[in-house]
Amino acid sequence: MPRILNVASYRFTPLPDATALRQNLFARAAALHVKGTLLLADEGINLSLAAPEPALRRFMAELQADERFAGLPMKESFSDTLPFRRLRVKLKREIIRMDRPSIQPAAGRASAIDAHTLARWLVAGHCDEGRPVLLLDTRNGFEVDAGAFEGALDWRLDKFSDFPAALASHRADLEGKTVVSYCTGGIRCEKAALVMSQAGVEHAHQLDGGILKYFEDLPAAPGWRGRCFVFDERVALGPDLEPSAP
Repeated sequence: MPRILNVASYRFTPLPDATALRQNLFARAAALHVKGTLLLADEGINLSLAAPEPALRRFMAELQADERFAGLPMKESFSDTLPFRRLRVKLKREIIRMDRPSIQPAAGRASAIDAHTLARWLVAGHCDEGRPVLLLDTRNGFEVDAGAFEGALDWRLDKFSDFPAALASHRADLEGKTVVSYCTGGIRCEKAALVMSQAGVEHAHQLDGGILKYFEDLPAAPGWRGRCFVFDERVALGPDLEPSAP
């Protein structure tokens, strides 16, 4: 039996047909025995899915045939068993809740820093312009406890919608720094970087693809300590993207 392929992905793109799309995607995924969660909202798509590799690659190819999802970036890992017990395709108000209608990622992304650039900055101790680099963890506190970048700011968020208030309280901590927000797969840090830019943080960036892409591109994961919590039965992944309980 082929190993189980696990895929995490998202894209901010207008989906006025989200209701009809939900029915279509559920039927296609169920027919291929894909498990996991797929969220749809007016602002886009967010998914974490698993299935034997041929089936999931077929589903993702069919999904990307829709021009709105063409070239959808995927964070991939493998496991011996399915980490999800069922398939859920849900309609949501936001694919990642922040309760800030003024934040519209589909209208334009925040500056994105790739894994190799971040690793180079961490080794150098500064960004290319010479400013200190400050990593900002945008995940919930219990996720941070499993593992995080060394020296990263952790505001002990209970939920992601707490981020704007935490930013307002700690705004001074970011002055004069190049700030790189990060999260598991990129979706939270993308919104967070936009909120920081809107709040006047001059040098705010996101880690493109989040921790999972960092592990995928740089298995040695320079600067990382511990494991990455994931919201499925694998519990947490090491930098080798293999399941590892925290």
